[in-house]
Amino acid sequence: MSETRRREAEDEGYAELFTLLFSSMGRLRRQVGRLAGRSFDEPGLSGAQSEFLRLVGRRPGLSVKEAAGELGSAANSVSTLVTELVRRELMVREPDPQDRRTMRLSLTDEAQRIADETRRQRIEVVAGALDQLTDAERDELRGGLRAMARLTDLLHESEQARGAKS
Repeated sequence: MSETRRREAEDEGYAELFTLLFSSMGRLRRQVGRLAGRSFDEPGLSGAQSEFLRLVGRRPGLSVKEAAGELGSAANSVSTLVTELVRRELMVREPDPQDRRTMRLSLTDEAQRIADETRRQRIEVVAGALDQLTDAERDELRGGLRAMARLTDLLHESEQARGAKS
């Protein structure tokens, strides 16, 4: 963003949106993690690796390319994660029976158990808080989440357009 566009954005009242968006997302993630417990709390495991394990735990059979798209990462970065997680015996990579060039990802049985338990705990924690919101607040939240999903898509499209130019 150019300096001029940044100032225009601040003048349009975006500063408050930026602050709310960034502080809320990080705070929500940290709060849920503290209440539900950290998944894959293993020495030397990064936040990115834990996030990736949770993704594959939710969607076994995902390809590296699909995972990269879901995470908004480059396929070679995801491939590096896969190599390390396979080495640590947390993930399994197998050729797709329909296309042997494509690798399908899944978690080991123990890693899948941890992913499932963590997901259950997170759902329980968040559901308890959602129960305390009014119907109107939950409707507002749904609308806000749809807008966040759209914002994420726009940012991803912008990133793809930049990559195509370089």
